Amino acid sequence: MKMTYIIGEAGVNHNGDIEMAKKLIDVAAEADIDAVKFQTFRAEDLVTKDAELAEYQKNTSGEELKQFDMLSKLELDQDAHLDLQKYCLDKEIDFLSTPFDLGSLNFLTKRMHLKTLKIPSGELTNGPLLIEFAKTGCNIIISTGMSSLEEIELAIGSLIYGFLSNEKKMPDPSIDIFKECFEESLNYKSLLEKITLMHCMTEYPAPIEEANLSAIKTLRDSLNIKVGYSDHTDGILAPLVAVAFGATIIEKHFTLDKELEGPDHKASLEPIELKQMVQNIRLTEQMLGDGIKRLMPSEKKNLIIARKSITAFQSIKKGEEFTTNNITIKRPGTGISPMEYWKILGKRAPKDFAKDETIKL
Repeated sequence: MKMTYIIGEAGVNHNGDIEMAKKLIDVAAEADIDAVKFQTFRAEDLVTKDAELAEYQKNTSGEELKQFDMLSKLELDQDAHLDLQKYCLDKEIDFLSTPFDLGSLNFLTKRMHLKTLKIPSGELTNGPLLIEFAKTGCNIIISTGMSSLEEIELAIGSLIYGFLSNEKKMPDPSIDIFKECFEESLNYKSLLEKITLMHCMTEYPAPIEEANLSAIKTLRDSLNIKVGYSDHTDGILAPLVAVAFGATIIEKHFTLDKELEGPDHKASLEPIELKQMVQNIRLTEQMLGDGIKRLMPSEKKNLIIARKSITAFQSIKKGEEFTTNNITIKRPGTGISPMEYWKILGKRAPKDFAKDETIKL
């Protein structure tokens, strides 16, 4: 049974080409991914024209470009989104996207009717947009890269505030109100159920020594909320460890070819790696089991072979007392458990026992 929802992050690895985007969906479907996620934005609503590229983006897009120039080439228009959503439906794979502005959010929810939305790490402190996300009533997946626990608590409070705004008149939004909403969040368990935090490290690729996967448990246990993992490390090891730590969602960038031009290709998995990741996550789920310690079906045949019984160390006559000198403990486990050893001492043999014969009373 699948326990982990796996999202293939196509992101902007389509390079603005819808046919390439469809090939990415094909790859995800072949890998048996649960969902493909894109990014929905208009460059002019997202970034100023003089905003600098991140270092990893300069390495893949050119030092001379600005964020606006790069992102303008990576936009997909609304018709392309609708086409890709239908293509995903035909491939029996979920379509998801991350909106970076209010217009994109409204398009995804009001025209595309998405029921689950992804908030990127960079928007975790964008209180006005978080409230609008929550007002949609959608399930929310929110990445937590670059953030502290206090910032995450405030983001949760912002989302709770937005959810509650649909139900009742709320005070004007403020940091103090968000803190109150977070502090009372356990009173709104049905609303908390709509949120999944994604532990994340915002670097591409992320240094393996900074993955800090133990934070998955910290977030889950301290915030009483579902936690997944959005991975930017090289390879597929980190997602497997994250699943073992209880991540309910795994998100990973993938590409058709790491050598393609564009900001995210080099930090993405190629098709064969994506397929290997999914297969290994499913194996990891099988290994985790249900957590109940018990005799497993395949072990039963080895039980009497590997365990021991109280055994005659030497010939014992009927009526003779069992002592530390005439009984021992040997395989197989077909007789009295060694745990009963002290209970047997001092009892009388009910019959003759040959050396190495299993004692049975």
